[in-house]
Amino acid sequence: MNKRMGLYRFLSSTMLLIGLSACSTMPTAVDQKLEDPGFKDVIVHDPSIIKDEETYYILGSHMQFAKTNDLIHWEQLSESVPTNHLIPNIYDELAEVFEFAKTDTLWAGDMIQLKNGKYYIYYSACEGSSPLSVLGVAVSDHVEGPYKNEGIFLKSGITKEDGSAFDATKEPNVIDPHVFYDKEGKLWMVYGSYSGGIFILEMDEETGFPKEEQGYGTKLLGGNHSRIEGPYIQYNEETDYYYLFLSYGGLAADGGYNIRVARSKNPDGPYLDNTGNSMLDAKGKEGTLFDDDSIAPYGTKLIGNHSWEKDLDITNAGYVSPGHNSTYYEKETSQYFIVFHTRFPNLGEQHSVRVHQMFFNEEGWPLIAPLRYANEELTKYTDKQVVGDYKLIFHGRDITEEIKVPTEVKVKKNGKVEGEYAGKWYWSNDKYANVTLNGITYNGIFISQWDEYQEAQTMAFSGLSENGETIFMIRNVE
Repeated sequence: MNKRMGLYRFLSSTMLLIGLSACSTMPTAVDQKLEDPGFKDVIVHDPSIIKDEETYYILGSHMQFAKTNDLIHWEQLSESVPTNHLIPNIYDELAEVFEFAKTDTLWAGDMIQLKNGKYYIYYSACEGSSPLSVLGVAVSDHVEGPYKNEGIFLKSGITKEDGSAFDATKEPNVIDPHVFYDKEGKLWMVYGSYSGGIFILEMDEETGFPKEEQGYGTKLLGGNHSRIEGPYIQYNEETDYYYLFLSYGGLAADGGYNIRVARSKNPDGPYLDNTGNSMLDAKGKEGTLFDDDSIAPYGTKLIGNHSWEKDLDITNAGYVSPGHNSTYYEKETSQYFIVFHTRFPNLGEQHSVRVHQMFFNEEGWPLIAPLRYANEELTKYTDKQVVGDYKLIFHGRDITEEIKVPTEVKVKKNGKVEGEYAGKWYWSNDKYANVTLNGITYNGIFISQWDEYQEAQTMAFSGLSENGETIFMIRNVE
């Protein structure tokens, strides 16, 4: 099959996830042969992942809902608020929600099983052109429902109970919730989008509501209508850091959506990016709206618009506006996954879920594997397995609708890198590798993956520099 036919097949391929295998004895890549897994995609915008026994579920905006047993072959369970089965009679059950938010749909939500064994859907509704929004919760004994509404617990965009006016430049638009336990067993909710920024509240696990007398909670970043949203926090026991994932820019195909991260020793901050910037300084200038230039230097950018073909007129191979992610840690196998929605080159607003393996470099910063998960395992590689001609993507630190296109480099057995960028590469240990290009070193990892664009197994590299810049590399298949 030629390349164009392969790219056409890509449009109907499915969704996948990614894992980091923790093995006491690491096999060589030669031991693992990857084949086309037969991806089956689903449409869930703003996917939030939860696992119940052996099944993974993702919940997104508009009550879009899907499940899988293998993170490869997904089944769509609902596509809209009217067709959902999680909250029966939803327009009656959430009548107060829709009336207040002046909408007939729900935006990004989150699912969690609390220690009492019950399942909680944290839903949000928003008018859209203003921060007139609500957050509420519904509860069920079963992950697939039915859920019973417990009510609204937070509102934004209106005069507050004390009579003071809502300040959208400093106070949050109460949407995009993520509820999680910290390492001490305390329950938290991080939330927010645009407006006054991202906030965090301590929650009462008995009621599922925020603890009293916190107001909107503690501010983590944002303000002055800066385009930052979709917060999600993942704790890593090995590094002892909380990682705050964020989406910058606009979610549309021309919005420049991209995924960023910062970390802290505490769930409620303060959070820093890998250049040492405090995320509390990430906000637009006073009096501005969507001031991307002011926030672009903050937050470590992990992935943005990119294409694996230079000719953008003929390809869908790559991602446009990837974002609003969740993450998942598989304790049994020590695997990390990142789940997000994305659009594609030349496909307009058509979008689908993608899941990639996520791992942490020597400095303890997360990296996203360049290609979709296809049951690959991280292994110990030989120099011979790594060398070859690669396509190289620089993700940069900007917020732009521009699609980054690849440059060409050659990774050589003598440790040199030649081509449009020159430098060297070397192993740091059995797991980590460094690639230096034009004097800048990217600390990361090589991993053999299935490449759906080339329809073959190949080598990939993901690395991060001290300057907060991420690169992807994919070896060309001969």
